[in-house]
Amino acid sequence: MATTITITGAGGQIGYALLFRIAAGDMLGAREKVRLRLLEIPQGLASAEGAALELQDGAFDLLEHVEVTDDPAVAFDGCNIALLVGARPRGPGMERGDLLAANAGIFGPQGAAIAAHAASDVRISVVGNPANTNALITANAAEGVPADRFTALTRLDENRARAQLALALEAPVSGIRHVAIWGNHSATQFPDVSHATVDGYPVVEALAERVGHVPTWLEQTFIPGVAKRGAEIIEVRGSSSVASAANATIDHVRDWVHGTDWTSAGVVSHGEYGVPDGLVCSFPVRSVDGRWEIIEGLEWDAWARQRVDASVAELVDERETVRSLGML
Repeated sequence: MATTITITGAGGQIGYALLFRIAAGDMLGAREKVRLRLLEIPQGLASAEGAALELQDGAFDLLEHVEVTDDPAVAFDGCNIALLVGARPRGPGMERGDLLAANAGIFGPQGAAIAAHAASDVRISVVGNPANTNALITANAAEGVPADRFTALTRLDENRARAQLALALEAPVSGIRHVAIWGNHSATQFPDVSHATVDGYPVVEALAERVGHVPTWLEQTFIPGVAKRGAEIIEVRGSSSVASAANATIDHVRDWVHGTDWTSAGVVSHGEYGVPDGLVCSFPVRSVDGRWEIIEGLEWDAWARQRVDASVAELVDERETVRSLGML
């Protein structure tokens, strides 16, 4: 039986970058048949319909069906995996409260549609920013759907962090493991290397041989480089991250479905590491039997604790802003 995958904002650039890789089996594997539902706003339907035509022309063996719609009830009907990519971008002069309100108007109704129409095993990954709070809004509106089915994408931040470490250490990125992203998918995020290894060797010790004073390098080069990478790409490329965001989304879902012993994801907190209950916060996680588990028992120093607390405080502030708007 085919897996039904709903992609919102499917006519946009990230959606376009996702579609063909999903159809080729990069996300769920070379034996898993898929059915794609492409959800767009009316103005984006033509773009999504064009992508659907290209998918047909690709003659993908795993692709059973493609459907384009602007109706969430149709898009989420029987959905097993929902990739919520479409979001309202921040425009000139737009305050954060305005951005959160605009996205609540998108993600709230989508959450309700998921609750009403999706399959009982649905998994939801929120890609559209502000991803953590958009995931919170979606989960709040999806009455009856377990909270652990909702995630926010922070795998892109983890991939960026691993890539930066690989460059600094002149090592293959495949050898960089156990990097953690804590907090919000924003400039306050904390990419944590304190438990990371390179080919089994502690990254912090390896860095000392390359960059000199490791705390200074982390503070002044590494953390800003990861947190501001999206802005750097916009400046250089002239538009936002597309292929890397799609790639991280595929990594995230593949690990969720097939399992992994360590990655990063925005998941609902139950008080782990002092993060308030109910926040969608990035933690180091493992996937076991298709369920995310927060990796507990990791230790921080005071500097790391301060970093995490600042990002969590931002998430609390976003939640309170949405709540004050009557959208939670």
